[in-house]
Amino acid sequence: MTAILDGMPTRWTCPRCDREFARAGQGHTCVPGCTVDETFAGRDPRFRAIYDAVAEHLRSLGDVHEDAVKVGVFLKRERKLAELRPRSQDVLVYLFLPRPIETARIAPARWASGPRVGHQLKLREVSDVDDEVREWLTIAFDFA
Repeated sequence: MTAILDGMPTRWTCPRCDREFARAGQGHTCVPGCTVDETFAGRDPRFRAIYDAVAEHLRSLGDVHEDAVKVGVFLKRERKLAELRPRSQDVLVYLFLPRPIETARIAPARWASGPRVGHQLKLREVSDVDDEVREWLTIAFDFA
């Protein structure tokens, strides 16, 4: 089950998993969707607060599609811009940016897909969603 933040249009719903994607027949791992609440159920409440802070910032920029599955929430526009995966000690965030970012807070770029470069960031507290993280989220949003 997927949700749309701020009225972003639905493009295609997979008939097998009922998740929404930008293009008809788009390749994906076909697993059942769920709600954001279900993704964070049984997790440390601060991890949901981290997710909410990220989602609030992205909503301030425009329409974002939430694609929740058990392992995390994929945030999309035309393309995926971020994944948030709650774990035992943190929320692992994958950011898809147009270029490598060099800083101690973010893992070096590990992969590239076309013009997109993937980065990993670990968030442990809602205060970790600071101006620097919001700037990276904005870059990912604009690029997606």
